[in-house]
Amino acid sequence: MAKVMLRDQPRLVILVGPTGVGKSGLAIELAESFGGEILNADSIQVYLYLDIGTAKPTPEERRRVKHHLIDILTPDQPFNAAIYRTLGRTVIDSLHRKRSPIFVVGGTGLYIKTLTQGLFTGPEIKPGVREKLKQEAEWKGRPCLYDRLVEADPESAAHIHPNDLFRTIRALEVFESTGLPISFFRNQHRFGDRPYLTFKIGLEMDREKLYRRIDERVEQMIERGLLREVETVMKMGYDLELKPMQSLGYKQMIQYLSGECGWAEAVSRIKRETRRYAKRQWTWFKADGEVHWRDESSDRKKISEEVRSFLKGGG
Repeated sequence: MAKVMLRDQPRLVILVGPTGVGKSGLAIELAESFGGEILNADSIQVYLYLDIGTAKPTPEERRRVKHHLIDILTPDQPFNAAIYRTLGRTVIDSLHRKRSPIFVVGGTGLYIKTLTQGLFTGPEIKPGVREKLKQEAEWKGRPCLYDRLVEADPESAAHIHPNDLFRTIRALEVFESTGLPISFFRNQHRFGDRPYLTFKIGLEMDREKLYRRIDERVEQMIERGLLREVETVMKMGYDLELKPMQSLGYKQMIQYLSGECGWAEAVSRIKRETRRYAKRQWTWFKADGEVHWRDESSDRKKISEEVRSFLKGGG
């Protein structure tokens, strides 16, 4: 297990991709091979007691490679991208000081973006603009606002679904308040807070194969005792409306326990919603031009060589 000497600016190997594609397993292999440590980038794995439904690394895996920002909060404690950025950057500073290769792994794209690029707050908005746009959406319909966005800021419109009224209004209110598209401010921000050199690896596989793997993983979670895990957390007295309790797997088990649906339907909902979540993750990460996409099975040797080159100072 050879340590790799790093330059002054921290270098992050970032593994992304949809849930179930094999990010965690590969990250452990790479971190073990290069003597590195793993920084979690999953928004639910930060919580204690939620182990099976979040597919946390097992105790044995965590003994093999040290993981950071896992099991740091109880389910009723607040957590968001801003907090993650602060804690994550503290971990990175610590690992960099001891010259340990850093592997960031997870499927929460916003957390990774915030960690590596900082928080984008945007320019000041003129009073009344947002309300005016909301009223216009009610009077003329959402398509009218989206058409205006396409004309005013085609770059942003390309990344916003026509039915996403919230983001459409957000982009238009910036344009109407400043005369400049929100993409301009985002691009300016992007270059203002980039403290790390990053190598992003996106794992991919055939879509149908991934969906089969997701279904199989859900079945494995059920066999390992997902229902018992949910019952245990409920007995601790945590509010069932808390964000982590409404996450994938937990929400559906709570629906079953509350009598909202039967057992077969609850399991079916977990599978269906997990496949939908994987599709959203794919869309998010595919929009990131910095991601180098690799096949999760056939490109492992290539990935290892690329990581070695990057950690040694390659591009």
